[in-house]
Amino acid sequence: MLKKLLFITAASAPFFISGITAQAQTKRTIKDTTLSLDSVVVRDSRSKHLPDVTGTYIFAGKKTFVISPDAGKANLSNSNIRTIFGTIPGVNVWELSGNGFQVNIGTRGTDTHRSNETNVRQNGYNTNSDLFGYPEAHYVPQFAAVEQIQIVRGSAALQFGSQYGGMVNYKVKEGDTSKVFSIQSEQSAGSNNYFNSFNAVGGKSGKWTYYAYFANRTGDGYRSNSAFTGQWFYADVKYQFNAKGSLALQFSRVNFKEKDAGGLNDAQFNADSRQATRTRNYFDPEINIPALLFNYNLSNRTKLEVTSHVISGQRNSVQFLANPGVADTVNKKLNTFNPRQVDRDFYLGFTTEARLLTRYKLGDLTSTFTSGLRYFTETTTRDQKGTGSTGSDYDLRLTVPYGIALKLRTHNYAAFAENSFQITPKLSITPGARYEIINTNLDGVIDNAKDHVSYGNKRHFPLFGTGIQYQLTNSSQFYGNISQAYRPFSYANIIPGNDLAVVNPNLKDSRGYSTDLGYRGNIGTIFNYDLDFYYVYYDDRIGNLTELNSTNQTYIYTTNIGNASAKGIELYTEVSLLRSFDKTSVSDIRLFNSFSYDHARYTSGSLSAGASNISLKGNWLEGTPEWINRTGLSYLNSHVITTLQYSYVGKNFTDANNTVFNPTGLSGIVPAYHVFDWSFNYSFLKQYHIFGSINNVLNAKYFTRRITILPGPGILPADGRTFNVGFGIKI
Repeated sequence: MLKKLLFITAASAPFFISGITAQAQTKRTIKDTTLSLDSVVVRDSRSKHLPDVTGTYIFAGKKTFVISPDAGKANLSNSNIRTIFGTIPGVNVWELSGNGFQVNIGTRGTDTHRSNETNVRQNGYNTNSDLFGYPEAHYVPQFAAVEQIQIVRGSAALQFGSQYGGMVNYKVKEGDTSKVFSIQSEQSAGSNNYFNSFNAVGGKSGKWTYYAYFANRTGDGYRSNSAFTGQWFYADVKYQFNAKGSLALQFSRVNFKEKDAGGLNDAQFNADSRQATRTRNYFDPEINIPALLFNYNLSNRTKLEVTSHVISGQRNSVQFLANPGVADTVNKKLNTFNPRQVDRDFYLGFTTEARLLTRYKLGDLTSTFTSGLRYFTETTTRDQKGTGSTGSDYDLRLTVPYGIALKLRTHNYAAFAENSFQITPKLSITPGARYEIINTNLDGVIDNAKDHVSYGNKRHFPLFGTGIQYQLTNSSQFYGNISQAYRPFSYANIIPGNDLAVVNPNLKDSRGYSTDLGYRGNIGTIFNYDLDFYYVYYDDRIGNLTELNSTNQTYIYTTNIGNASAKGIELYTEVSLLRSFDKTSVSDIRLFNSFSYDHARYTSGSLSAGASNISLKGNWLEGTPEWINRTGLSYLNSHVITTLQYSYVGKNFTDANNTVFNPTGLSGIVPAYHVFDWSFNYSFLKQYHIFGSINNVLNAKYFTRRITILPGPGILPADGRTFNVGFGIKI
C-alpha cells in the first residue's frame, strides 16, 4: 500500500480532514508566517480511524471510523447502506425501501428509525430535522458527492451532544483546486425502471473555490405501488481571504415523494412479499439547509471555527392507516374508499456553534485544549390526524380539520471543554465535560381538536467523560473511554402517531453512559485491525410493549420499560492477500471482515398482565440483533475495483415483551437473514468509467423491521434481487 506524507494547512476545510493518523508536528513557512501543521500518514484501506487532533476536534482515545465511498466497493448509485457501511462493525440497518432516500442505522441498542438516536451531520453541522423534538434525519446527500463518512462511536456526547448513538458526519467533496472548471456526470439505470442522474461542477479561481451538484432519482420500486421520485441540490462557495482564514456559504436541499405499499402481516409476507396492501399512501418530505462556515487561525497554535445553519422543511403524508389485515376497499355505506389521514410537519430551526482549539506546552510535550458553545432553537408545527380525501392521488386537502394541531418549541444552550494531556510521548489522557440546557414546550389541541394541551420542560445537566490512549508502537495503539449520555424523550414519544399506538403520559428521560476499550493498528501495508470491547448502560430506557385493550385488540404501548445494558465486541480486520507476497504488486485482493456481538438486555422492568406483573429482566432490547457480520472480498488494480460482500444479521424482537408472533404483524420476531451484494467499477482513458451492482444476488426473502407507524404498520419487506449499471465521466 502506498504511503505518502501530506501537510494539511490549518486553513483547510472545516470539520474533519481525511481519516488519517497524526504522528508528529512539522513546521512550514507560508508567506513569512510560521504555522504548526500536522504531519500525517495516509493508509490505503477501506476503513480507518480519525486522527488524534484535527481542525478544532480531539479524537484521541475515542472509537472512530472513516469510510471513503467508492464505486466498485459499494453500491453508491442507489445508496445501498449495508454496502456503504459494510466495514463498520455493529451497524444495524433498517432497509425501509430500495430507493436510498434515507439512512436508517442504529448501533448498540439504539433505534434505527431514520437514525433518530444518532447525531447526523454534514460538513460538521447537524441535519436531523429537530434534534430534541423530532430528531429523525430526513436529509441524506447523494453518496457520489461524499468524500468521507466520519463516525464517532459511543463517546460522542461531550463534543456533539447528549446522544447514545454516536455521531455520523458526511464530508462532501470540494471543488478541484487544480482547475477553474471541472465537471462530473454519473448516469445509471436498473431494475424496476430505476434511474439516477448525478451531475457536479467545481473548481478554483483566485481565492474562490466552488462545488455544486444536482441529482435526480426515479423508479417504480421493488414492491407493487412503491414508485418514487427525488431531487438533490447542493452548492458550496468558499472564499479564502488570506492564509489564515476562510468563509464558506453552503446550501443543501432534498425533496422526494414516494408511494408506500403498506405493511404486511406474516401470512401476507409468506404468500407474496412484493404485494401491496395500500395503493393510496404517500410520503413527501422536503428539507433545506443553508449554512455559513467561518474558519480562522488566530495563531500558529490556536484555531477558531464558527458554524451557523438553518433547517427549513416539511414532511407530509397521506395514508390509510390500519392493520395489514384490514383491506383498503370501497366502503359500501359511502360507496367510495374510506377517507385517508393527512399528517404534516413544518420545521424551522437555527443553530450556531463556536469552537476554539489551542495547543500548548507542558514541559517538552504538546497538549491540546478544545472548547465550544452551542445555541439551537427550533419550532415544529405538527398537524396530524386530518381527514383527507377518498381519492387515490397525492392530495393534502382536508374534509375535516386536524385532530392534532401543535406548536413544538425547543431552545438549547450547551458548552463543552476537553483537554488532551500528553503525559508521555506515547500516553495521552483526555478528560472532558459538557453542560446542556434544554427548554421545551408545546401547546395546541389533541383528541380530535377537543382538548387543549400545554406542556413545558426545563432540563439542565452536566455530562462528564474521559479517554485514554497509549501508542504501543508506531502503527498500533490502545484506546479507552467512558462518557455519560442522556436522551430526552422526544415529542414523537409523547404524541401517538396513530390509533395503534398508546403513550405513557409520564415518560421520563433516559440517562446512562458508554465505555470502550480497544486496540487498533496495522502491520505494514498488509493487515489492518480494530478490536473493541464496549458497555452501554441505559437508565429508564424508552421502548415498546405489546398490550391488549379492553376490546381485546392489540396495541403498542410506549413507556419507560426499565433499565438496560448493551455489552459486546466489535472487530474489524482487513488483509491484503496479493501484497502479502509481493509488496510492489499493482494489483491486490483484499479480504475484510466486520463483526459484532451485542448482548443487549433489560436488567429491570415489568409488564402488567391483569392482576400480576411479568418481569422483563433478561429480555432482548427491541430491534437489536446479537450477531452482525459482514465479509467482503475485493479485487483492485489500476483500472478495476470489484467487491463481493456477504452480510449476516441475527434475529431480533420488535418489542420489550419479546413477542414471538402476533397475527397483526406489528410485533414478533424479525428473523435472521443472509444477503450477498456485488459491485463493479472499470476506469478507462483517465476520464471515464463504467460501473454496476447487483443487490441481494441470491434473491433472499427477508425483512429488517416491523413497525407500528408510517409507512406501515406491519412488516416492511426488504428488496429482492435488483441491479443497476451506469456510465461516468469527469473532465
